[in-house]
Amino acid sequence: MPGSLEPLDVGVQIPYHFRCPISLELMRDPVTVSTGQTYDRHSIESWVATGNTTCPVTRVPLTDFTLIPNHTLRRLIQEWCVANRSFGVERIPTPKQPADPATVRTLLHQAGSESTPIQLRISALRRLRGLARDSEKNRSVISAHNPRELLLSVLFSNTNLDSTELNHEALAILCLFPLTESECVFVGSDSDRVNYLVSLLFHSLMEVRVNSAALIEIVVTGTRSTELRSEICNAEGIYEGIIGVFNCPIAYPRALKVGIKALFALCLVKQHRHRAVAAGAVEALIDKLADFEKCDTERALATVELLCRIPTGCAAFAGHALTVPLLVKIILKVSDRATEYAAGALLSLCSAAEGCQREAVAAGVLTQLLLLVQSECTERAKRKAQMLLKLLRDSWPEDSVGNSDDFACSDVVPY
Repeated sequence: MPGSLEPLDVGVQIPYHFRCPISLELMRDPVTVSTGQTYDRHSIESWVATGNTTCPVTRVPLTDFTLIPNHTLRRLIQEWCVANRSFGVERIPTPKQPADPATVRTLLHQAGSESTPIQLRISALRRLRGLARDSEKNRSVISAHNPRELLLSVLFSNTNLDSTELNHEALAILCLFPLTESECVFVGSDSDRVNYLVSLLFHSLMEVRVNSAALIEIVVTGTRSTELRSEICNAEGIYEGIIGVFNCPIAYPRALKVGIKALFALCLVKQHRHRAVAAGAVEALIDKLADFEKCDTERALATVELLCRIPTGCAAFAGHALTVPLLVKIILKVSDRATEYAAGALLSLCSAAEGCQREAVAAGVLTQLLLLVQSECTERAKRKAQMLLKLLRDSWPEDSVGNSDDFACSDVVPY
């Protein structure tokens, strides 16, 4: 073994033939190239991805870029790891093999053939879904075979009948791939297809409901035509179904993430925002606001601001006891975008109802706004904050600024 190889800190040396010739680290997924040399998969893929076409060790041109898993060497490495676990060596897991193009073609053919037994078609789709979920690389391999047309055909093959397991599997895979605009139009321009997806929002299985909401969001956001987007949003029951997904138990976090994406996409269509309010969007948004992750909080607050721009939405938010305190609390707490949306929603509410002005002042909005206009947030957020400060000037307590140590060094004065 070359003397240049350093021993592990744990006191054990990695055998030379267990090291990748490129990274000189323990191989976790050894593969053999056309020259007979073995490398760690990640290292040789990176080597080829940067434009190299030769074997790193022999410098012989690679005639075939197929990587063959070296199972024997991988098992020997795993046995060595187990034998040296007393030195702190952890056993490498058996890697999942990447999708093989030939296998993907076979599975797609089986799934799309109506002459194939239904259970075999379902099994093929399940295998495809498993491969797609394993890695981004697998999704790229599958996507290269243009599976979306086939999957859309399978999904909408029996829209007049009770949905089957075959349809559900096709739906689950479609949610993992972006659709082209023409594919979105294919779905959105047919009322039967849209109504079928809406019906799945009320399915007994939560996974089917969430996947349907995900596909609806993909179709709405992928359609440029405002008229077509409006037609999709006008489907009977679509808002009730999306909010039903949105209101699922917190134990199913994907539903919350997909639900707010879909609700936001629908609320971008101004003509039908009143339907979101009527379906219970206001209560759902306020009740779930504390449960979102950062990016979803931004999207939820953007939805709140959109709904506050219509009279029914503004009145509904103003009537909810937690709306104003929550919006005030969120300012400067999540992100610049979240702050901007919260300030915008408060501006709409306080412009429409004096009661909201008093609530905002009581909740401490003055402190938040003064800090906001001096922060490094977006110009739009500052502009909204300044407008809100001006609007609230008659609601400030007499000693709210002059006798407050919080603003002794502030150059911001009441309007």
